[in-house]
Amino acid sequence: MIKIFLDANVLVSVLNKEYPLFTYSSRILSLANHAKFEVYTSPMCLAIAFYFAQKKNKPNAKQKISLLCQHIKITNHNSTDVTSTLTNKSINDFEDGLEYYAAVSVNCNYIVTEDIDDFYFSEIAVISCKDFFDRLLIS
Repeated sequence: MIKIFLDANVLVSVLNKEYPLFTYSSRILSLANHAKFEVYTSPMCLAIAFYFAQKKNKPNAKQKISLLCQHIKITNHNSTDVTSTLTNKSINDFEDGLEYYAAVSVNCNYIVTEDIDDFYFSEIAVISCKDFFDRLLIS
């Protein structure tokens, strides 16, 4: 079983159909229905995605998030994630730290994001949508 964590920018690209990234991000999101994969995100990523979907397409944002939540697994944020983020001296961006520890909490194999450099501290493999698609789905 391959567990992947989707960062907010991946969700935003799907919800807002942002090309050219949508070509890859939508296919990765569809893995939520594949027996070989578990696809996760966090409540914070959903909130960020909702904000940007609402900005672009106000009437359908809540429906889009609701549909998305029917297909992917949602991690929990807890006080341990907060403490770990605050005490990890390698982490400068609080939000990225919370996302990282959300992925750690469910033993993800990959963090899929378009902001790879934001996760410079990660012990989990960090990969872009296109690279994930090219390496894991085409081979």
